[in-house]
Amino acid sequence: MSVRTNLEEIYNKIKHACQKVNRDPSEIMIIGVTKYVTIERAEEAIKAGITNLGENRTEELTEKYNQLSDEVKWHFIGTLQSRKVRDIIDKVDAIHSLDRLSIAKQINSRSNDVIDCFVQVNVSGETSKHGLSPEDVVPFIEKLAEYEKVRVVGLMTMAPHIEDKDKIRQVFKKLAQLKTRIQDNHYEHAPCQFLSMGMSNDYEIAIEEGATHIRIGSSLVGPE
Repeated sequence: MSVRTNLEEIYNKIKHACQKVNRDPSEIMIIGVTKYVTIERAEEAIKAGITNLGENRTEELTEKYNQLSDEVKWHFIGTLQSRKVRDIIDKVDAIHSLDRLSIAKQINSRSNDVIDCFVQVNVSGETSKHGLSPEDVVPFIEKLAEYEKVRVVGLMTMAPHIEDKDKIRQVFKKLAQLKTRIQDNHYEHAPCQFLSMGMSNDYEIAIEEGATHIRIGSSLVGPE
């Protein structure tokens, strides 16, 4: 399937999910996850209209950054090691996996600009997932006030890869509630207006629960 065909189906599903909860589809940003795909397939996504791309490894992001259009806005969506911050800091528009002060420190010392960051939250509590526990998020965000180059624009999470849609929904619902709590605190450095949640298998549920950024890989650029 062409990326354009895949994208049309995704747009239809986004529209349907938004209709169910009275949302505007224009509120949803699709981040095309291009890990494991060729440069050519990534270019196909760009030509189809996807200008926000996500990578979860610094090496792959750097490689594609150097070869793809300057119009692309890059999102780092994987676990970020402190020592690798320097490799991507001047290339990304947003980091979706901030969960340690050591990363914030590196961003602060190496970036010339304020960087949009999503704090990663392990809502499900799975040991295989990275991120802060929900109860640690507010204290963490308060400590981030020390780092003037870090702006917390939202929260990110990953739901369990399971069939139980109710459990998936609860994960997204809890992240949305946490976002509201942070917004109510009116932190100057953490407007926290966005939710990065939902992937190929669960983005419709995520949209129904308030997602603003969905990270779509296989459904978009998967098997050709």
